[in-house]
Amino acid sequence: MNFEQSACLITGGASGLGGATVSKLAKLGAFVVIADRDAERGQARADELGERVSYVQTDVTDPSQLQAAIESAAARAPLRLAVSCAGIGFVSRTLSREGVPHDLGIFEKVIGVNLIGTFNLIRLAGAQMANNELDDSGERGVIINTASVAAYEGQTGQIAYAASKAGVVGMTLPAARDLSPIGVRVLTIAPGLFDTPMMAMLPDKAKVALAQSVVFPKRLGDPKRYAELAVHMASNVYLNGETIRLDGALRMGAK
Repeated sequence: MNFEQSACLITGGASGLGGATVSKLAKLGAFVVIADRDAERGQARADELGERVSYVQTDVTDPSQLQAAIESAAARAPLRLAVSCAGIGFVSRTLSREGVPHDLGIFEKVIGVNLIGTFNLIRLAGAQMANNELDDSGERGVIINTASVAAYEGQTGQIAYAASKAGVVGMTLPAARDLSPIGVRVLTIAPGLFDTPMMAMLPDKAKVALAQSVVFPKRLGDPKRYAELAVHMASNVYLNGETIRLDGALRMGAK
């Protein structure tokens, strides 16, 4: 992929894994659109990274907002890469110790952002990429989703989050098959424990304990490693329909 002649859209690009991916792509000279709900942080990030990076306020569950972000990216160069990093988490047991069932509205919200939001990007970015000319590799674009190791080893209280991320993993191969006729690849990264703003809310003692649960290296993942893998996936034309765990051999326990 020739990044200097490509537009890239990153949902959840104002911080965390998405923010690191935006920074990496900006260094490679791509036109980058940060699609994020956080207007203050997203605009500040765009201003910091220069004229090739712009911000569009976007709720991934709103098709019209996501379409506007895609059109903003495609107005600058062919949209060749879309990376879905927008996501939320929530902890609640299916049935609490007090016998209270999991709140259905919260379950629906997590599914809405993490799974339906990801599908929204796949379908709308795919439609935009279909308009591209074939590049030197014979493809029109790449879509990268973000799942989680919780898709495989959801812990106690993670039923909503695990279900949403398992859905992302499950969509990857059929989406790759669906979009293969137009020359678009679809891939997913399943991160383990990463040092993101969500993780920063935990006490230092808890973060140290989590880091020690990683097999090797025994530390929280640096979001830059996610960005590096995303760029490699975009560049390696024989990777398709696959979910890659990025977790230091972590396997989550029940709690």
